[in-house]
Amino acid sequence: MNNINFFVSPIGLGHITRDIAIVNNFENISTNFVTGNGAASILKKINLQVQDVYNPPSFVVQNGTLKNPARWLWSYYKYYKECKNISQEIIQKDKPRMVISDEDFASLTVAQELEIPTVLITDVLETRFTKGFASFIEKKMNKSMQEIIKKCDIVIIPENGKSHENIQRIGPIVRQTSFTREELREKFSFQKKTVVISIGGTDAGIFLIEKALSAISNIDQDLEVILVSGPSVNKKFENVKDLGFVENLHELIFASDLVISLAGKSTIDEANAYGTPSIFIPIKGHFEQEDNAKDQGFTFEDVNRLDELILKKLEETRKQTDTNGARVASDIIKKLIS
Repeated sequence: MNNINFFVSPIGLGHITRDIAIVNNFENISTNFVTGNGAASILKKINLQVQDVYNPPSFVVQNGTLKNPARWLWSYYKYYKECKNISQEIIQKDKPRMVISDEDFASLTVAQELEIPTVLITDVLETRFTKGFASFIEKKMNKSMQEIIKKCDIVIIPENGKSHENIQRIGPIVRQTSFTREELREKFSFQKKTVVISIGGTDAGIFLIEKALSAISNIDQDLEVILVSGPSVNKKFENVKDLGFVENLHELIFASDLVISLAGKSTIDEANAYGTPSIFIPIKGHFEQEDNAKDQGFTFEDVNRLDELILKKLEETRKQTDTNGARVASDIIKKLIS
């Protein structure tokens, strides 16, 4: 039995959902996940082995805008140091055949020092959170990240495009379901046109919940609204069915008629794969979400015309997209460990 340590960034839930899709294709591989927060909770819910040891700094978001990115970057650097100590202890104890990291660079550093094969799964090859003086510090951090990336045996990027050197672009990685859309709608008791509002694993998207619910209240249609507020939101919302924290968002996405979400890569990929019309609003100043949203035709300012967008999207035809990224990623990993 091959044993793997799989270190996963717990910032949001998109990392762990695509990693679950990959691991579902493993055979004769024992996987020990290391993560924290909502990501660890999902793994526990589906009975996968996990060490819940990471506690990342939170983004400060006011009215949909990222505040104090330089301060967050400094907090992240301290968090990285903590993760390096944690991962070193775990790797030395487990002695894995391979270390896989989904945007957890601390564990890669440790594994590479111990000459253990490493695989990185990532959406970005550099960050752009800061401006001015703080950007010099971020550039140094990016340079260190590039050195880690170059030392990886394989870097898996879940997007379409050309591969080169150790970088493999394999297309979107999404979770699969064995149910048809009709079966899922019956399972969830969806009777009307259904709108799912989802904000991921943090409370940064509360602004989007409020804006979406306000826009829907002005629409003269009998809609069923499902809120997936996630593990970090304690605020209660009226006139909406709040499912809180779920481990099967991909099935809700497939069953729904419209998804309104922050612009996380994994949610976008799942919505596109299942052909569900969607609206993606990024956190303003969050470079990755802004890039993701732009690719889908949205900007932060679209939050102020949600009623118009909702009506338009509810009339769109569903268009599913075939993707085999999870299988390809698992095959790459299995070949490397064999």
